Amino acid sequence: MANHIQPSSNHVESAARKSSSASSQGDVPNPDRSVRAAQLPDSEPSPRKSASRRFRWTSADIAVGAALGVACGLVFWLFNFAYAWLSPIIGGILPGLASVLHPLWYFSGTLAVIILRKPGAAVYVNLVGSAAEMLLGNQFSFGFVFASAALQGVFAELPFALTRYKVFNLPISMASGALVALEYGVYLMLFRYQGVSFLSPRGVIHMISELVGGVLIAGVMSWYLYKGIAATGALDRFASGRVQREA
Repeated sequence: MANHIQPSSNHVESAARKSSSASSQGDVPNPDRSVRAAQLPDSEPSPRKSASRRFRWTSADIAVGAALGVACGLVFWLFNFAYAWLSPIIGGILPGLASVLHPLWYFSGTLAVIILRKPGAAVYVNLVGSAAEMLLGNQFSFGFVFASAALQGVFAELPFALTRYKVFNLPISMASGALVALEYGVYLMLFRYQGVSFLSPRGVIHMISELVGGVLIAGVMSWYLYKGIAATGALDRFASGRVQREA
């Protein structure tokens, strides 16, 4: 009877071999494999997370934006005196032609976006610049200066926003300057030059001069001003500076 109950040695060896085979084929968890899986690198970040990091403001962005705004505010303040002297001379040559100089009051928005490459950069730098200008003193009203600065910032950002802040080049910079010029030219016609018709000679010359100045000063000048600043190494901590260094 004992011979029928006791399993044979062949059966025992076969069962052991099957158990070992099942373990090697993954039926039993392998600790070494689990450790290796845990050490594998995470998958690539999603585009949404990447964009969120790219658009997030840092303390360096805020500090550099504030410094840029103050510097531009000083330029605005100095230009107030220069414009008061130049405007009658240029306007005497051709009424409305002095508008070609207006972009020296709003080039900061385009320059800010090119350097910081963050949504809201133009509005932020424009408002800081306007605050600095107001502290230094000027002949314009508080409401006019800040409302104009905010609007100019919004229009300066539009071409960059349409590219999702991925394209930064001279044509986009020129488009930014042109849009701000269009906004400011119409703003002046509606609220400062109420007695001038859009279709009058002065109105037409004013709008053309504003657009030409916007493209050349706010667009082209801002682009090359950025390249000059980047060449000094001052922007090496920013994407805008690294792009120029690697070019």
